[in-house]
Amino acid sequence: MTENVVITETNMPNVPLLSRGKVRDIYDLGEHLLLVATDRISAFDVIMPTPIPDNGRILTPLSVFWFKKFEGKVR
Repeated sequence: MTENVVITETNMPNVPLLSRGKVRDIYDLGEHLLLVATDRISAFDVIMPTPIPDNGRILTPLSVFWFKKFEGKVR
């Protein structure tokens, strides 16, 4: 049986961390931002104590969909 590994916090040495939000960590890559979706989960603006395995893996394609949907429409 495989063990569920959860990622609740990221650490990228030599890359400036701009923000650690409720579920995402945002890094400054110069001209671009790197958004890392973690397994943290929030409800009603509260970070819940128990992370959900693969939550970040599920959130990423959802974010990509919406970023593409609104590309060129948001300034």
